[in-house]
Amino acid sequence: MSHAAGTFQVSITPAPADSDAAPDLPGRMILAKTFHGGIEGTGAGEMLAVRDGQSGAYVAMERVTGAVNGRNGSFVLVHRGVMTAEGQALLITIVPGSGTGDLAGISGVFHLTIDKGEHRYDLEYSLPELAS
Repeated sequence: MSHAAGTFQVSITPAPADSDAAPDLPGRMILAKTFHGGIEGTGAGEMLAVRDGQSGAYVAMERVTGAVNGRNGSFVLVHRGVMTAEGQALLITIVPGSGTGDLAGISGVFHLTIDKGEHRYDLEYSLPELAS
């Protein structure tokens, strides 16, 4: 497995609910990210989330576009997070078959940490060799 590590900034913007949406539906947010380090590029996606006191959950789909350790293309991440008072369980993986360009065939797991407000990532991935 290879690794691409670094930091990212994220902007989360609430999306307006449809006029006929039920009031108890999960909240919908628009994600916009800028990656630095092993990934140089942007992320764009949507998230659904619910929160009840100290517990909550979210799911999201995000397309990352740019370069991973110098290889250009894009891929899609699928997020699943569950939070309780005791902690959180977070799984972010690359959607199989979603890689494009030099990232075709990419697979792996995106590890996320937040320390003192700084978002850090370690993408643990595998990629086929480029044809010469």
